[in-house]
Amino acid sequence: MTNWLYNLHIGWMALVIFTASYCVAAAVYWIVTRLAIDDRARAFKALSPGMLPPLGIIFGLLVGFIAVQIWNDFDRAKVAVTSEASALRGIVLLAANFSPDEETRLRALVALHIETCVNEEWPAMAEQRATLTMLPTPLIEAVQRVLAYTPAHDGQRTAQREIVTSLRNAIDARRERIIVSQSNVSSVKWASLLLQALVTLIAIAMVHSDNRLTCAIAMTLFSTAIALSVFLIASYNRPFTGEISVGPGLLQQVIPRESKATSDH
Repeated sequence: MTNWLYNLHIGWMALVIFTASYCVAAAVYWIVTRLAIDDRARAFKALSPGMLPPLGIIFGLLVGFIAVQIWNDFDRAKVAVTSEASALRGIVLLAANFSPDEETRLRALVALHIETCVNEEWPAMAEQRATLTMLPTPLIEAVQRVLAYTPAHDGQRTAQREIVTSLRNAIDARRERIIVSQSNVSSVKWASLLLQALVTLIAIAMVHSDNRLTCAIAMTLFSTAIALSVFLIASYNRPFTGEISVGPGLLQQVIPRESKATSDH
């Protein structure tokens, strides 16, 4: 699967996949029915219809095997973003225990980190270009500032420990989402799934080659099932790519716009 397909609007993606599936089915139907003459017709008809259920079951198992991977990756991506947003929100709230200048600086660093995530990291993750070499500079600076801060009382000491923990959690969650952004259904899995679908279509065409209407109906039904399976896998294949993806909305909620504007002043 290519990048342009993953970046299509969900409706256009469905149209492309269903059209391709029906075109392949039509090509198989045309080739098999043209070959089904004389001895070849008898050979095709001699194929047992009992072959079709095992082929369909194998196709279903392959779909299930791939679906488990992509949905687990998608859930991991959502958990990572949620954990990062929660940790950042905790930092913003706990910073109120520090001096006004230090609170303003911590909030500015969190806001800068979120801005970097939205404008730089998310596009990179969508294209699977994001790597762990991209350092969270604002968070690293925040850790250094918090560790260098001298608490004036027990409340600030407690807040300092909690903020350091939250910063560590935010960095860990960011690392997790970057790792998950690299997840993808491998070309071997795609090839296996599509080849199994093609083999099953050919078998259906051969078994029903003596009745073209029945053959066309059976192949249309199965090609629809193929298209639906491929569409579901493709739409969720990359957690941070396409219309159905994990966005940075939760991170943007950490510091409301009104609050951000106030801190800028």
